Amino acid sequence: MAKELKELTSRSENYSQWYQDLVTKADMAENSAVRGCMVIKPYGYAIWEKMQRALDDMFKETGHQNAYFPLLIPKSFLSREADHVEGFAKECAVVTHYRLKNDPDGSGVVVDPAAKLEEELIIRPTSETIIWNTYKNWIQSYRDLPILINQWANVMRWEMRTRLFLRTAEFLWQEGHTAHATRQEAEEETIKILNIYADFAENFMAIPVVKGIKSASERFAGALDTYCIEALMQDGKALQAGTSHFLGQNFAKAFDVKFINKENKEEYVWATSWGVSTRLIGALIMTHSDDNGLVLPPNLAPYQVVIVPIYKNDEQLSQINEKVAEITAKLKALGISVKYDNSDNKKPGWKFAEYELKGVPVRLALGARDLENGTIEVARRDTLTKETVSVENIDAYVKDLLTAIQQNIYQKAYDYRASVTRPVDSYEEFKVEIEKGGFLLAHWDGTPETEEKIKAETKATIRCIPLEGDKTPGNCMVTGKPSVQRVIFARAY
Repeated sequence: MAKELKELTSRSENYSQWYQDLVTKADMAENSAVRGCMVIKPYGYAIWEKMQRALDDMFKETGHQNAYFPLLIPKSFLSREADHVEGFAKECAVVTHYRLKNDPDGSGVVVDPAAKLEEELIIRPTSETIIWNTYKNWIQSYRDLPILINQWANVMRWEMRTRLFLRTAEFLWQEGHTAHATRQEAEEETIKILNIYADFAENFMAIPVVKGIKSASERFAGALDTYCIEALMQDGKALQAGTSHFLGQNFAKAFDVKFINKENKEEYVWATSWGVSTRLIGALIMTHSDDNGLVLPPNLAPYQVVIVPIYKNDEQLSQINEKVAEITAKLKALGISVKYDNSDNKKPGWKFAEYELKGVPVRLALGARDLENGTIEVARRDTLTKETVSVENIDAYVKDLLTAIQQNIYQKAYDYRASVTRPVDSYEEFKVEIEKGGFLLAHWDGTPETEEKIKAETKATIRCIPLEGDKTPGNCMVTGKPSVQRVIFARAY
């Protein structure tokens, strides 16, 4: 394990390589035999399961239900909404045949040319089209509304440049798709979900986020408005951590989904869609972790506490095992997840390094001398500090410590973001400051032409138009034309 840590590239040396090293060495994921796709290993998947559990509860508390829709979508469905097909056309994986046969030369199998599909099928890049085709059969009257559906699924987008968790050809996510009787209801739903995402990011992931609305050129394909939460990674680059889309009546019109309203008149349904993905695991890693490995917030750690025994003989181990059983029972009674590692094939020092690398929030070490003194050693992963405390009330102590770690991790990320968020007033200043990273608050004239010029010349994009904060009008840093408020620019993943 010491060798593993030694081989972990430092953030200052090569941030991108540090990230790749950490994902693989912490046993979270690895590249698969399929180009651009990943294998999520048990430790990485355990984090995703915790994310799922928390978000699923939040969705259900607000009236949403889970369902499942097909992986394959008829190609013609994507053609019905013009912006949607244009947005995803270059990323679609297409199924053209339904059968293989043995190669006549005996070298394996080949596609059977006689098994060509009448209509090609698209592996879902997102599910708006197949879902709205389904909703047509579910909706006749205003009494059938709202429909509040979420699905946990995988999607395929044929990415050319991939990175584990952050951008892969196949990834896991949740996608919500709701149908409403009025524009107001749909817009309220969009904001409600945005707030759920922000709540989850800040209170579970310990990541401060900015809630905002995307510029027209950054909108989801087929949406009227896209709302987002934007996070800032340790290298000063932004990461879009979640999106909630107000779709208007675009998909209802594309799939002819109408209902009879309370006035007995027929009108099109109003829609939203929203989602977060396994990209959040990448955000978690890049926001908090350090050169020693992962730093995980207690609310999402696969196990919050690991206990390591230190002993010289079987008699000491037996006594420690007995005491640890008491400690573990107390911790679990408080809802704290615990792992006791009394395996005899690794030395304590190796275990300490391993659990530090894996980001376990609290490590307890118990030896023969601790048993005599009624003490136990407690190590914090976030500060890399340790102290010896009384074992008597260790359960309450650890519970308070986990709360403190969660808050400290969030505060550290918040303070970093604050330190690299700054206003700029001239384009010359912007070009200098963008090289330093972080969020730049600048005035923009609202035109896609100016937005594209900035992107082409600086590689910075408008991350969002903030919903909260300073709304003071000004003048565009590029054209001098009037600007309603400052927007957030950054280079991004």
